[in-house]
This record gives sequence, C-alpha cells and structure tokens, in this order.
Amino acid sequence: MCGGAGKPEAKDIYRPEPATLARSEGLTAHERWFEVKLDSGRPLGHMPGQFVEISVPGIGEAPISVSSAPGRNGAFELVVRNVGNVTRALHGLPAGARIGVRGPFGTSFPVDGAMRGRDVLFICGGIGLVPVRSAIQYVLDHRPDYGAVTILFGTRSPSDRLFTDETAKWAGTRGVTYMETVDRGDAGWTGKVGVITTLMPDLKIDPARTVAVVCGPPIMYKFVIIELHKMKVADENIFVSLERNMKCGVGKCGHCQINGLYVCRKGPVFRYADVNDVREAV
Repeated sequence: MCGGAGKPEAKDIYRPEPATLARSEGLTAHERWFEVKLDSGRPLGHMPGQFVEISVPGIGEAPISVSSAPGRNGAFELVVRNVGNVTRALHGLPAGARIGVRGPFGTSFPVDGAMRGRDVLFICGGIGLVPVRSAIQYVLDHRPDYGAVTILFGTRSPSDRLFTDETAKWAGTRGVTYMETVDRGDAGWTGKVGVITTLMPDLKIDPARTVAVVCGPPIMYKFVIIELHKMKVADENIFVSLERNMKCGVGKCGHCQINGLYVCRKGPVFRYADVNDVREAV
C-alpha cells in the first residue's frame, strides 16, 4: 500500500497494465478494429475523446484514441491505422493476444458539460470519426440529455468509410441527422461527392444552442471553422481534437508540443476559443 494503511495504491502512469485483445476485425485496407479487455476485469474508466498508450511486447507503444463510449460490457474499442512498427504489429496479432495499456490520458469532449442540454453537431473527416464515435455513442446512450444531433462524415473514397453498419443505424435514428460525402466516388457510389464542407450549407441549426465537435485531418479544420463562423457558431461552442503527433502521453517527450502547448496534457480536446490564436494549433 502507498500513502498509509487503508489508502489504495497510486496508479503508475508509466507502467502498462496487462490486457487482452478480445476481438478484432478489418474495417478498411488500412484500419482494423479491436475490442480490448483489461486482465484485471475493471473498466478502463475513460471519457469520450481520451486516448490510451498501447504497447506490444518487444516492439514499443503508440497512442491510440478510444473509440467507444464508457460503460459498454467492461471492454473498450480501438481503431488502429497501419502506419508504423507498433500499429503493424497490432494488425498482426490474433484474438487472445496480450498487450499493455497505459491510461486513459488527456481531456475529453464535454458530454457532461457544455454539450449537455444543447444541440450537438459532429463533424468528422476520415479517421477523425474514431475518437468522435465515443462521444456520439455517449450522446445516443443518454439521448434525453441532449437536443438535436447532427453527424457529418467525410472520407476520401467509399472504401475508406468506417463503421458502415453503425452509421446506417445513426441515419435511421429519430432525432439524428446523418450526412456523409466522399471526395471521389466510384462506380458503385450513389451518395454525395465533395469535401465535407459541401454538406454544411444545407444544415438548419440554431447557433445559439449548438455545440460543434470537429475532428479530422489538419487541412479540414480551417475550412470547417470558416463554415461554422458563417453559421454564427461561437468559438466558445466549438471543440476540436488535436490528437496528432502525440507519443508518450504524459508530457515528457515533447513530441506533441505546439509552441508552449503540450497536446497530451492540455488536450487532445480543446475549446477552439482557447487555441485559435496559438500558431500551428489549427
């Protein structure tokens, strides 16, 4: 015991906790979905928008956003893009494989704060849907606590779309408006074609009661925020996830530093009003 009798041992943020890959499934040519359970049996204890550090023995570790709402069967979900040594190793692991987990780390989307009682507009580009999915699930799990829900999702091509069965359910949910587009269609695509901002002029929102959540590739933010300003959504009601470039998760390595801002400690979720003057943040 640490700190005297009767007090729980302090959690070591540097020591991975053993966990098991319960299930996995390919989503696209580059992304794979995992269901993870901590070997202790306890829930992860995360909130939507937070991330964990996943380690593969003998390979290393990488920061990965949690893609499921808390309180779902004692497990949590990840979506991993194959882009490096750790993620490549994860893609090669079978169900039942053991990994390490540190976290959760970082700030979360304000599902119990600024978003509660308001209309919510989710704007997701590509794998930006991965962390935002946690918040969408949370809002839908607690539906009476929120107003109208609008979800915009854009990808490069139809083959890059994620969670297609789940997004179809969102589209059919009462009180939810779901719209999606692709940058380039193919022979089988019958939906909208164009960048995600082409969906925004058709939206009917009340800017005074709307909170916007934005996550996607860096180039997307500037143009989405321009459109939100046209719609009169205040900077105080826009939340962005700046999860890119993180590494250690605890502010030691400096890899995620944007000027004097450590994204892993102060973010990855920020109120846009707090970072709109930080150079290179958005």
